[in-house]
Amino acid sequence: MNTATWALQVLIAALFLMLGSLHAFAPMEKLTARVPALATLSPRFVRFIGVCEILGAIGLVAPAATGILPWLTPVAACGLAALMICAAVFHASRREYPEIIRAVVIFAIALVIVLVRWKLVA
Repeated sequence: MNTATWALQVLIAALFLMLGSLHAFAPMEKLTARVPALATLSPRFVRFIGVCEILGAIGLVAPAATGILPWLTPVAACGLAALMICAAVFHASRREYPEIIRAVVIFAIALVIVLVRWKLVA
């Protein structure tokens, strides 16, 4: 179970690191061309989401890998799960069904990480 959890953590961390880097650093014109829904959000808010995604990605791996404050790993997974709930609601308001499904799947994976890692540090 530990190996599978690590695989999920690294997979989700890589996903959020990639998405977070795009949201935080890519020009807004490039982002809105790829994801038109982002045009409805303020650029500062998109950057904030990107920074949260990057920090969450680091929090998924670094504390558990180093053994320093390992309780931060389930907390980071909780934050990313909350972010995916918000993403699902945002995409639901726009009736973007494939994005809703994607957000729910990522939410479920983050929730598994929360449950498994919480048991290990509790």
